[in-house]
Amino acid sequence: MYPIIVKEIQSYFSSLIAYVVISVFLLIVGLFMWIYPNSNVFDFGYANLDTLFLMAPYIFIFLISAITMKSFSEEYRLGTFELLTTTKVTDMQIVLGKFVANFFIVCITLLPTLLYVYTIHHLGAVKGNFDQGATLGSYIGLLLLSTCYISIGMFASSLSKNQIISFLLAMAFCYFFYESFKRLSELQIFGKNGFIIEWLGIDYHYFSVSRGVIDSRDLLYFFGFVAIFLGCTKWRFSSRLW
Repeated sequence: MYPIIVKEIQSYFSSLIAYVVISVFLLIVGLFMWIYPNSNVFDFGYANLDTLFLMAPYIFIFLISAITMKSFSEEYRLGTFELLTTTKVTDMQIVLGKFVANFFIVCITLLPTLLYVYTIHHLGAVKGNFDQGATLGSYIGLLLLSTCYISIGMFASSLSKNQIISFLLAMAFCYFFYESFKRLSELQIFGKNGFIIEWLGIDYHYFSVSRGVIDSRDLLYFFGFVAIFLGCTKWRFSSRLW
């Protein structure tokens, strides 16, 4: 599995899209954090990273869809699919290798935002006077959310040889699972069962973890969600062999 991880990371950073996507993410987050009115830290008057953690899930829909769109579509398009499947690694190891590589890229993308934590640490009226537990929880929540998006993006990539189609499908699926269940839960037809519908959405568990309390039910949701989509990806990938 290790060679798959290395291959994916090298392939990603050897293309211009890697640097463009990461730069766009940091630019958009930076503008909302420090420049745009009504959302920047100075207008809020509080030393916190709420803007980052509110905006990042939506920006990640674009970012991670762009990262994962080539996971399998590229293999199909270049004809390296057959070569990949003749290696000694199993189909599941190929899927997991690509998943780990994509997750590593997301971590690299988030790494520069730690400068914001350092800045917030010094901006408070009392140095270091910010909710460090909630900040840590929000980062953990963002990483867990990214695993869901990555698994969705990889599944979307396994559906088509066209990277643009994979990209659009991934964005649509990510938005649906993040936003739609909350909206659906507000419909009167669900009545008191609206909570159950909302619980199915990624955003419910993301904000739950972001409060700084790691609940085992939230972790089971994220792990189960990822397992289901990786399982579907593996099934779809294996079906190409026949």
